[in-house]
Amino acid sequence: MTHEDAPHAGVATDHGAGRAPENPEPGNPEVPEQRRDEESATAGLTTAPLDVDEGADGSGAGTPGGPERDGERARGAGSFGGTRAPGVGGALSWTARELVGWGRWFWRQLTSMRVALLLLLLLALASIPGSLIPQERSDVTVAADFRRRNPGLSEVYDRFQLFDVYSSIWFSAIYILLFVSLIGCILPRTWQFVGQLRARPPRAPRRLDRMPAYTTWRTATAPEEVLAAARRRLRKRGFRTDLADQPGREGQVAAEKGYLREAGNLLFHVALIVMLVAFAAGQLYHSEGGKLVVQGSGFTNALPQYDDFSSGRLYDVDDLERFGFTLDEFHYGYSRDSVDIGTPTEFRADVTYWTDDGTEKSDTIEVNEPLRVGDAKVRLLGHGYAPVVTVTDAEGNTAFSGPVPFLPQDSAFTSTGVIKVSDYVGPDGEHDQLGFQGFFNPTYNIDEVRGPHSTFPEPDYPVLTLNAFHGDLGISSGIPQNVYQLDTDDMEQLRDESGDLFRFDLLPGESIELPDGRGTLTFERFENWATFQITTREGNSWALTGAMAAILGLVGSLFLQRRRIWVRARTDADGMTVVEMASLGRTESAKIPEELADLAADLQPDAPMEREPEEREPEPEEPEPEDPEPEGPAADPDPDRDPDSATEDDAGTEPDADAERKPDSASSAEGARP
Repeated sequence: MTHEDAPHAGVATDHGAGRAPENPEPGNPEVPEQRRDEESATAGLTTAPLDVDEGADGSGAGTPGGPERDGERARGAGSFGGTRAPGVGGALSWTARELVGWGRWFWRQLTSMRVALLLLLLLALASIPGSLIPQERSDVTVAADFRRRNPGLSEVYDRFQLFDVYSSIWFSAIYILLFVSLIGCILPRTWQFVGQLRARPPRAPRRLDRMPAYTTWRTATAPEEVLAAARRRLRKRGFRTDLADQPGREGQVAAEKGYLREAGNLLFHVALIVMLVAFAAGQLYHSEGGKLVVQGSGFTNALPQYDDFSSGRLYDVDDLERFGFTLDEFHYGYSRDSVDIGTPTEFRADVTYWTDDGTEKSDTIEVNEPLRVGDAKVRLLGHGYAPVVTVTDAEGNTAFSGPVPFLPQDSAFTSTGVIKVSDYVGPDGEHDQLGFQGFFNPTYNIDEVRGPHSTFPEPDYPVLTLNAFHGDLGISSGIPQNVYQLDTDDMEQLRDESGDLFRFDLLPGESIELPDGRGTLTFERFENWATFQITTREGNSWALTGAMAAILGLVGSLFLQRRRIWVRARTDADGMTVVEMASLGRTESAKIPEELADLAADLQPDAPMEREPEEREPEPEEPEPEDPEPEGPAADPDPDRDPDSATEDDAGTEPDADAERKPDSASSAEGARP
């Protein structure tokens, strides 16, 4: 029998499977027994907990504490404590029962699927402010600038800890509640699932024809051979089987498959817990810092070397990975095509790094390809230009010399920066300080709207444009300053001989005399710089493992189906074997009848279907010979009567309809005789 022949073998679907008869006979003792029988067959198809708002019977008993306390709550005026006994002891006992009842109710609510989903949603919503509002732990400078520009709004943000979202009390509360909810949901389901794995498949219900898929046929094979063949076929398909005998001359094979569906569901929830733990460990045990390195310079992984640094609450800076590196050369390229002009085509940093044991190696850092040294990762973030400037004082001594990084402000690398000269001697021989601020444009252009700016990222026409100031830089006050900003509150801008503000443009290799004999400034050349992010974070591998396990578990829970198959064989009264097969799944699916039909077709070589015995047709009885019609007057007592006319007496003598259909009956035969 092929799959196409399966419908002819009796495979039927009945999506009302598992229900009691629609009109059960009053007082029929088989109805509740059938219900219990079918409930035992469908039990355990899932370990998902019942909704706390519904009773086990689906009656909707949503009172806290469950339906088992409905009667007690009715007697106790709607409380968990029930009826309060008189006296102090009764009050204490009632209070204890009340607290325990509310605790159980709160635990059931917390471990329900509804609350878990709500907490996941709240956690996602709570992460939004951390992405929109500057966080002090990740970028102190930006957060301080936001406070300065929005003092009133900053007070509100401070009250709700929005500058430190991921360490706030309310975010931690959501995180911990979700963690507890998942654990409280997983532990009982895991224990129940282990019990299902150790238990035998449930016995077949009494009425297999009530299952969603059902088929039956008769065969001459003995019941024992049919059940043995069915068990072999089911085991070959990956079913767990159990062979059992039932009272009478029948036996059954119970089989179950699809445990990986529930295992995938549990794996998904366990993976969520693993990811939560990994993220928590990553927040508590991590370090992250940034460093701008000019080509030819180096960096050592120590706290004073960082431009900015942040770490978790439990991270010890003494645990920083011991290494360093030098930026040997930085390679960059930009597209000159008219369609995507200015688009980066290459960012690569050639570095030489060394470790604590003295090992020195060369490597390349590219975007999304960090350098890994122990537990630390060095990522390439940005790039820019650093003009090399030399400043001499009024006495001709070198007051400053070196590269000064300028920060890009647009995609064409219009860059701004400052030069601070703190060790300087003025024309009067007194100690003074100079400050310069302006632009470095790799491809210089100027107009009335934007002023000096760059039109392309590569240095086709590099020009340094500066303004000059003298006075107090404020670096001796002890207040931290931004190295890329110049505080001109206590400084005076220099003027040229005509009294105009002193501003100048320089090409590489050019120099300019400062007004009033204050020395010279020379634009020697420019160097490349690159910014690196050095991170050390615990739990990354655990988070990745948890994410992959969550995907695997989700796929298993979505695409696998828990299902059961029963095969029953019994000897009929005529000595033939009646084979019954039925299947049941956790959810309705067209694959359940198809699988049952395939199994029935596979069983045909071992239990070939026999045709039903044809019913014998009754032999026809020979009709009695009819009497000849009388001739003459006996044929019609009233020959002169009109044949079309009918009297009341004639109507009353019309032969009975049953008599006409049964001419061979005795009564009809007697009525037909003269």
